[in-house]
Amino acid sequence: MITQSIPILKLKEFLLVSIQTDLHDRMAEQLQYDILQHISKTGAKGVLIDISALEMVDSFIGRTLADTARMASTLDAEIVIVGMQPAVAITLVELGLSLGDVKTAMNLDEGYTLLVEQLSKNGSNQIESEEKEEVSIDDSG
Repeated sequence: MITQSIPILKLKEFLLVSIQTDLHDRMAEQLQYDILQHISKTGAKGVLIDISALEMVDSFIGRTLADTARMASTLDAEIVIVGMQPAVAITLVELGLSLGDVKTAMNLDEGYTLLVEQLSKNGSNQIESEEKEEVSIDDSG
């Protein structure tokens, strides 16, 4: 059996995944694995997953997307899901599925902006933490 793979493109410090076909369970699991591998190999800080072509999702696909975001977070990357169709949002709510802390945006432009803002916010927090460490080191010396 040939498994169709979904392309994952690198865009600066982010990855772009555009799902242009209906996902079945095996394909969703493979996509999850592929995204995590690409994050690890490239050091990407964010992933935009475009689901605008998906007209329906089931509970497995919804959970897989949420799980992928949590796994990416452990690899220090944020995931933003873009282009969710109203029917998909309705289905997720009716199934009682939560995407947890997964951020969503209406389109790729908004999703990219959200990731850039998140990255700059995280970067400034890291710089502030490093400055506080330097101050406490200087105070103790």
